[in-house]
Amino acid sequence: MAVRLSRRKITNYIADQLVDGCDEKELVKQLASFLVDNKRVGELELVIRDVEYELKNRGIVLARITSAFDLAASMKDAIIKLVKDETGAEHVQLSQFVDPSVLGGIKLDLPGQQFDGTIARKLLTLRTSNKE
Repeated sequence: MAVRLSRRKITNYIADQLVDGCDEKELVKQLASFLVDNKRVGELELVIRDVEYELKNRGIVLARITSAFDLAASMKDAIIKLVKDETGAEHVQLSQFVDPSVLGGIKLDLPGQQFDGTIARKLLTLRTSNKE
C-alpha cells in the first residue's frame, strides 16, 4: 500500500537537498518522476512556491527581477544587498528577465512578496485612477 507524502514533507526534502548541494538536475528528475507516478503534477507550482518559502526560512532567497533592459552589475549588487537587508537572508540568488513591455523600472518577486516599480504598472495605475 502506497503512503501519500504530504506536500510539506516533499518540499522539506527538496529544500534540504538543495541546501546540502545535491545535483539539481537529478533532484528535478526525481521530483518530476514522483509527481507523475503519483498523479500529482497539478501540485507542481505549489511545490515550487513551498520550496522557495522553505529556502527563505533557511536563509536563501530566490529573487526574480524583471526589467526592460539588462541591468548593470552594480544595480544587481544593490538589489541583492537590499533583499538581504529586507529579508535577513544570508544568500540571494537573483534571476533577471528582460521584458521590454515593462518600459522601465523594475519588478522584484520574492517568496511571498512582490514590488512592482515598473513604468507600465505606474501607467496602469494612472489610467485606472482617472476612470473613477
